[in-house]
Amino acid sequence: MNPIQSKRSLSRRSALHYGLGALGAGILPASALAQGTWPTKPVSLVVGYPPGGQTDFAGRVLTAGMQTSLGQSVVIDNKPGVNGNIATDYVLKAPPDGYKLLVGNGSNMVLNPHTYRNTPVADPLKMTPIGLLLTSSLMLVVPTSLPVKDVPEFIAWIKAQDKAGKAVDYASGGPGSLVQTAMELFRERIGKPKMSHVPYKGSSPAMTDLIAGRVPAMFDASSVVAPFLKSGQLKALMVTGPKRVPAFPDVPTAAEAGIKDFQIISFIGLYGPPGLSPDIVKKANTAMNSALKEPNVQKTIADRGDDAGGGTPEQLAALTRDYYKLLGEVVKNNDIRAE
Repeated sequence: MNPIQSKRSLSRRSALHYGLGALGAGILPASALAQGTWPTKPVSLVVGYPPGGQTDFAGRVLTAGMQTSLGQSVVIDNKPGVNGNIATDYVLKAPPDGYKLLVGNGSNMVLNPHTYRNTPVADPLKMTPIGLLLTSSLMLVVPTSLPVKDVPEFIAWIKAQDKAGKAVDYASGGPGSLVQTAMELFRERIGKPKMSHVPYKGSSPAMTDLIAGRVPAMFDASSVVAPFLKSGQLKALMVTGPKRVPAFPDVPTAAEAGIKDFQIISFIGLYGPPGLSPDIVKKANTAMNSALKEPNVQKTIADRGDDAGGGTPEQLAALTRDYYKLLGEVVKNNDIRAE
């Protein structure tokens, strides 16, 4: 999948080339440690969420391929809590020796610093980018019972409710999430009609109420909503990435649906502590890219509705910074809070 793009907020260079050359020299300072023999012991991929989620999957799908390339065990270390903040802080403070790497997503890397107002949050921009693992478009989904068949009809329905003095509810898996931020950006792009956020404790209960028609709309990753679309329990109106999702070729992109300046994706990348040496970054990036090129890994990722990542540390650095700016503006404009 491709990086999050906004014609209004992202530079042409980063939007078209994933930010080639945008990584400043200060992001990858050389460590004073001798790293030429890395790794000489198991490498931990730290995940800030419980087993079973998308971020955990992104780390686990790489382990076998990275082990083959590196000649050492690569293990998952789940450290859930505070929407990924605990894991981010853990790796941020780890020695820059390459044995603790972070599997970071769009929440803990670009949203949390903006949405957590009263809780200290590690600065993700201090991390050392290694490479993009996978991306996933979000999909705008509604219950099959909602009497709209496409985005223009959905917008007309929202505006009719607004004119009647009613705010349309929308669900999310929690306050301060990417899906809430996506809906607020969508609301901005269609003229800011009244809409009311209904946060749930995770995507699963939100989906249950969405399917039942108790809330009329939600954004979520294509890999999350895919089973409900295939079973006919929900219908998708659009995808937020720059291209259609192969598993659902009839669902248009936002641009195709008439929404201007609206592209946003969920991304997961591999990051190291500050000060990780260029030699380790290069070896880790090579191992990551090698694992992502394996046909079985690509199929496993594609079967979930995601896209395999890959590329350079510079590309991930630019993507992270661009999203940090874009989503930070949406958070500020709409007073989105995680606490």
